[in-house]
Amino acid sequence: MSDPSLGAAVRGAVDLSSLRNRPAAPAPGEPQAPGAAVAVPALVLDVTDDTFPQVLELSRTVPVVVDLWAEWCGPCKQLSPILERVVEELAGRLVLAKVDVDANPQLSQAFRAQSIPMVVALVAGQPVPLFNGAVPEQQVREVFAQLLQVAAQNGVTGTAAVDGEADAAPEAPEEPPLPPLHAEAFEAIEVGDYARAITAYEKALTENPRDEDARAGLGQVRLLARVQGVDLQAARAAAAAAPTDVAAQLAVADLDVAGGHVEDAFGRLLDLFAQLPTDERGPVRERLLELFALVGDADPRVGSARGRLASLLF
Repeated sequence: MSDPSLGAAVRGAVDLSSLRNRPAAPAPGEPQAPGAAVAVPALVLDVTDDTFPQVLELSRTVPVVVDLWAEWCGPCKQLSPILERVVEELAGRLVLAKVDVDANPQLSQAFRAQSIPMVVALVAGQPVPLFNGAVPEQQVREVFAQLLQVAAQNGVTGTAAVDGEADAAPEAPEEPPLPPLHAEAFEAIEVGDYARAITAYEKALTENPRDEDARAGLGQVRLLARVQGVDLQAARAAAAAAPTDVAAQLAVADLDVAGGHVEDAFGRLLDLFAQLPTDERGPVRERLLELFALVGDADPRVGSARGRLASLLF
């Protein structure tokens, strides 16, 4: 996001009119009370289709960042902690609204969430597209700084204060510190150094082959490394031109999983697996198993794809 003009940023981007159940927010540029404060239960909120109108109302006073994510999305799990940390550090100048797209189809449709993670802002009830995909922490900070400028130019300069009820709630116990190699991996991911993160997770697994957190993290960061800098349109064109080119098909499958199109990725690789000679199937089967682990066995799409893979093997 680089254009400070809110109108230019949102024109034709997202239609949220169907989600409103209150009077329309003021037009962009209509001033709000300078420095106004609004009580919120927390700076990071879980938002649903039903509660979203309250978030639109909140954005009249405080800019709201909307994080569209899903439980199975590996890049989402890398990005969300960064968003939460930066919003908390801004101490009420922004509020983060987290939307599980699987549980909230109306919001997913309204934001046209073709791929996740997808991050959008709301300023005076109007959407401002920010970015798609996992990005380094420094880039998040830069985008949020620009967002605050956009909000100020449109009169949205209030702050959010955690209300008394939230202040009175018992503090959650502190989480134990991460093991050193896990901490190293997270630090590397935050700056986009995926190679160093992979090395750290691999060392953790060498030390403890049963470290399931390291195994999951390794799968997620390997996917991020493989899709980093890949041009989606060029990759799709290459795959379409060579339907049995293993490398080309694997590249598009990775991009599909990173973008949330899990069924498309599994279907592509299973179709490829069925077409290949037995002695050329190994890399496709290995990538399928890696992606199964990344999405998680609890996901029904994994169960269905595993069943089809088994039928092709025997």
